[in-house]
Amino acid sequence: MFNRGDGGRRGGCGPRLLIALLLAGFALFRYFGSSQTNPVTGEKQRVALDPRQEIALGLQSAPQLAQQHGGLSQNAARQRLVNQVGQQLVQNSEAGRGPYQFEFHLLADRNTVNAFALPGGQVFITEALAGRLDTEAELAGVLGHEIGHVVGRHGAEHLAKQALTQGLTGAASVAVIDPNDPRTYRNAAVVAAIGSLVNMKFGRDDELESDRLGVKYMAQAGYDPRAMLRVMQVLKAAGGGGRQPEFFSTHPNPENRLQRIEQAIRELFPNGIPQGLER
Repeated sequence: MFNRGDGGRRGGCGPRLLIALLLAGFALFRYFGSSQTNPVTGEKQRVALDPRQEIALGLQSAPQLAQQHGGLSQNAARQRLVNQVGQQLVQNSEAGRGPYQFEFHLLADRNTVNAFALPGGQVFITEALAGRLDTEAELAGVLGHEIGHVVGRHGAEHLAKQALTQGLTGAASVAVIDPNDPRTYRNAAVVAAIGSLVNMKFGRDDELESDRLGVKYMAQAGYDPRAMLRVMQVLKAAGGGGRQPEFFSTHPNPENRLQRIEQAIRELFPNGIPQGLER
């Protein structure tokens, strides 16, 4: 027996698929048309902003980020050290070849063990993390990693990937949702969850690349890159035993980062760490 309700749904499937294909095609066209060559690494990247826009976005966002962490620290001596080490990294490494004007900030937050980098060169470290570091080289490890995020243009890359993911998941949702069948709305939730996991994978890749770049910049600026291994131990201790599985996190577990950092050091110094680097 012919069922009008089923026939109506089947009849509406064609237009939904056409709209979904158009949305997906636009998202892909915009993403693959956003290619630029990184002026420092030489890597071809797909980014949503040019360097001037990255700098402007970072400067605009910096006050809000600082406010979220109790404002800037009043510890003038430690702030001078953060700025001194950060500038030494930039001025004595490949990081200084880029278009970014780096500024290094110490945040007053004594509870959050973390550091941040905004697009364009605004770099932050909290008092909680800075206070756990024992040497200047360890501080260089943290700041070198954050400089790696800026030079790697990870913020601009993430915005482009996020737009692509949103476009594709939106197109998939249009394709799988039937307005006449509420059961299909569950499909949209699955599509959105997949998109979130993809973006988490991008985040983990960015962290590992920043570790690799940080190792290089530390060594070029005269710091022993093995200090970054000690930083990973600090982060591991601060994280305790309650970390969520790496699969559901934007950050790789410290154990995995330790292995990657050791690998990066071996690749940079196949004959061993030279003498004279500050530890």
